[in-house]
Amino acid sequence: MDSPLKLQEQSKGFLFDSVLHKQAGFPKEFLWPDLVRAQQELSEPLVDLEGFFKGDEEATKQAANIIKDACSRHGFFQVINHGVDPNVIRDAEDYMDHFFRLPVSEKLKARRMPGSLCGYSGAHADRYASKLPWKETLSFRYHENSSDLVVLDFFKSALGNDFEQTGMVYQKYCEAMMDLSFAILELLAISLGVDRKLYRKFFEDGFSILRCNFYPPCQEPGNTLGTGPHCDSNSITILHQDQVGGLEIFTNNVWQTIPPLQGALIINIGDTFTALSNGKYKSCLHRAMVNKHEQRKSLAFFLSPREDKVVRPPQELVCSEGKRMYPDFTWLNLSRFVQNHYRADDSTLQNFTNWSQSVNL
Repeated sequence: MDSPLKLQEQSKGFLFDSVLHKQAGFPKEFLWPDLVRAQQELSEPLVDLEGFFKGDEEATKQAANIIKDACSRHGFFQVINHGVDPNVIRDAEDYMDHFFRLPVSEKLKARRMPGSLCGYSGAHADRYASKLPWKETLSFRYHENSSDLVVLDFFKSALGNDFEQTGMVYQKYCEAMMDLSFAILELLAISLGVDRKLYRKFFEDGFSILRCNFYPPCQEPGNTLGTGPHCDSNSITILHQDQVGGLEIFTNNVWQTIPPLQGALIINIGDTFTALSNGKYKSCLHRAMVNKHEQRKSLAFFLSPREDKVVRPPQELVCSEGKRMYPDFTWLNLSRFVQNHYRADDSTLQNFTNWSQSVNL
């Protein structure tokens, strides 16, 4: 039987148990030295999508302007009246317990293989040896194909037929996130002054990842992080966080909190969309804190293009800047760089550009 009270060392690293907070002594692998606390709360106007969905051009313009201002400065904004059924979100949050409360041996049936984006990971200890994040994750792919219930298939193949209902819950959640993604992409295009359908068409055949994040309580929350500082390498991320809170972004040279807001979803720009906007929109450094007394859960939907599609900004944005800010690349090559060669931070895109040019990708 698995011990629920220890960090178990294996040939490929550590297996992070959900009740590690009961262990005596704090494991050095999770230490993040010299953490600077958040100084203030991020104060930004909300993006109300109701008018956009109703075809109200004035409301759409107002939403696009708020998005443009946020993405030009730091790359984070929150949407309300987004059209996602609250029951779909509630079920997706609740069903996380079905997986993360399993014994370690059962969770490992879905273990993420080296170089893969999908599966279960305990503290990403299969990839790193220090500054480990205080969390467990379960990640799986989604793509739009009505005849292929890819999320349901993942749960059934990895965990068995007992997880069929769980698979359906996340299949529906991913479908809702994809619909919202298309709306966000249209608003991003409007805000940048390009064809409003341009980005939507670019991502229609893409592959996305849903990541379920589970952050156990931590006896020393001031010494570790749930997720270390990084910029997302994908295109856009749609985040649902529970009411515990913990998300912070680095902007104006200080860490700022993004407290939970009931009914809102958080959107942030990733490195790939930074390239698609020719550097106009920022991929912002962010992190997740942990809590001493409460567990925290979040759901992150990472939108990405088809792996072999060339990431290239529209010519209008190149002309306005006078030059290309980043060379052509594919999502496959950027993803492999982050998975196999580089720990994501605020310089991922530039370092990927330098690396790809050095190896003549």
